[in-house]
Amino acid sequence: MSEPQPTLRRLSDAVINRIAAGEVIERPAAALKELVENALDARATRIRVAIVNGGADRIAVMDDGIGMTPGELELAVQRHCTSKLSDETLVRISTLGFRGEALPSVGAAARLTITSRKRENDCAWRIHVAGGAISPPEPAAGEPGTSILVEDMFFATPARRKFLKSARVEGSHAEAAVRRLALTAPQVAFFMEVDGRTILDRPAETLEARAAALLGIEDADGLLALDGTRGDMRLTGFACSPSVHRPTTAGQFMLVNGRAVVDPLLRTALRVAYRRVIEGGRHPVAVLNLSMPYEQVDVNVHPAKTELRFADEAEVRSLVIGTITRALGLGAGTAGVRPSFAPPRTARIVYPPEAPRAQEGFAEPLLALRSQPAARTFTASAPPSETGAQSAPDAPLMATPEPAKDEGDHPLGAALAQVLDTYIVAVAADETMILVDQHAAHERLTHEHLREQFLCGTIQSQRLLVPDVVELSRSHADLLVSRANALTRLGIDVEAFGPGAVLVRSLPALLGNASAIDLLRDLAEELDADELAEIDETPTLDARLDAVIARMACHGSIRAGRKLTIPEMNALLRQMEATPRAGTCSHGRPTWVRLTRNDLELLFRRR
Repeated sequence: MSEPQPTLRRLSDAVINRIAAGEVIERPAAALKELVENALDARATRIRVAIVNGGADRIAVMDDGIGMTPGELELAVQRHCTSKLSDETLVRISTLGFRGEALPSVGAAARLTITSRKRENDCAWRIHVAGGAISPPEPAAGEPGTSILVEDMFFATPARRKFLKSARVEGSHAEAAVRRLALTAPQVAFFMEVDGRTILDRPAETLEARAAALLGIEDADGLLALDGTRGDMRLTGFACSPSVHRPTTAGQFMLVNGRAVVDPLLRTALRVAYRRVIEGGRHPVAVLNLSMPYEQVDVNVHPAKTELRFADEAEVRSLVIGTITRALGLGAGTAGVRPSFAPPRTARIVYPPEAPRAQEGFAEPLLALRSQPAARTFTASAPPSETGAQSAPDAPLMATPEPAKDEGDHPLGAALAQVLDTYIVAVAADETMILVDQHAAHERLTHEHLREQFLCGTIQSQRLLVPDVVELSRSHADLLVSRANALTRLGIDVEAFGPGAVLVRSLPALLGNASAIDLLRDLAEELDADELAEIDETPTLDARLDAVIARMACHGSIRAGRKLTIPEMNALLRQMEATPRAGTCSHGRPTWVRLTRNDLELLFRRR
């Protein structure tokens, strides 16, 4: 018996809406994002959000925006009805929403109640939608603005509800969505409650204050301000110093023309900008706010509207990398979030078996009682401390001691002592204590000095005794040959060697006996994966060259265990302040930490 032939038929509106709901609101957090964006488009100044059970049971969003009439309510819950799209060419889209799909999709998958009132009207109006069935609007009590209640998410599409994660996971996604949107509009007050618990309560404020609060930075003044332009584009925002990082990308917020996005191009550019100053496996913390002409970016790419297409991706990438690199190119202690030591309440101090007496090694062992503490610098003629006898000059400092200056000129303060022949103790002008790892600090100084020399001009290459033939796919071989000039500047000479192969005649001298086959294959794959990357930005070559420079810097730096004089310590502090990226060593670890009054009081349990 033959099977019946399929026939074309038009799907019902209910089925169409449920299919669309699966694209637009794949989880409660996505529905919440759409509702909050509607509130922002309605020019709200206060937005309140409450969710229960990760948003699967209940989502409530209340705003004081412009509100809707009964007729607008009826249109709002129907597909492709919107008041926001004035440009039907889809080029100049200035609002967060424009598709007219969010409310119909929510109403198709859940029980939706909207209560709205225009400020000039005497009463509010309410409309109900359940599984796509729409009830007519009815009068109701309500404040000016709009209140939206979503209950029983995905009750009409039980297959989707089965795939929801736990309430904790769904709730964390919802919170992340609200935090991203709170950054897009710092002038709007945000309040969020999860299962009766307040997790966000921010008044209208500046972007700097909002960014500091949402990034978990106590002092907004510690954020590095970003401001760069390229043509008609401008990048502003804030970034944390490399010593502040996270295990995931959760601390990265990206805005394009006021829209919160999750864009791989911007995320890659952020990673490249931090690649030499952050620990491996860690992620930088930043808020990027990119403004550009609307016609140079396409937001109509995905129903969630978090993915973009840029007209000139290379220009965007260059702007982001250049702006962040300049912001990070400051000396230690001059700007940015400063590393801080927060001692645990149960901290226990363990002294070495043969600890020296308290006064040994300090700059002023006979400091008079009742003297006020102060930051001091010492001239080169100051007598060295008892522990300051210089050991064998295997790694001299690269700077000579400077004359004393006003303490305000020295963010890392004045050296007082050397502890365990490894750590420098200094006091800054604000009476905070600075601890410096002398080897890590000098390693960064040497690294920057070597890299500057290394990159001035063409990198020295070393010809191979027998050229290597590297077998590749035809596309990868063509890609390397097309970048031959750029590779030559970095000490790699390649040429075509038939289809699907290249001949390697030389490699960078610093790489020694590196495998040309492994290096070229990795380079080809990375260039193919990121066609906008410059040769020296690829992780393979950049990491290998930088690793060699870091190794040379490590061996050429003053070692832990070497005694330093007070003038030598101060010379190291001054050069740290003047050297770019000196806040972390070549391996991304911090070179200094700050002990504030609060830290010390916690250590001694005074608070």
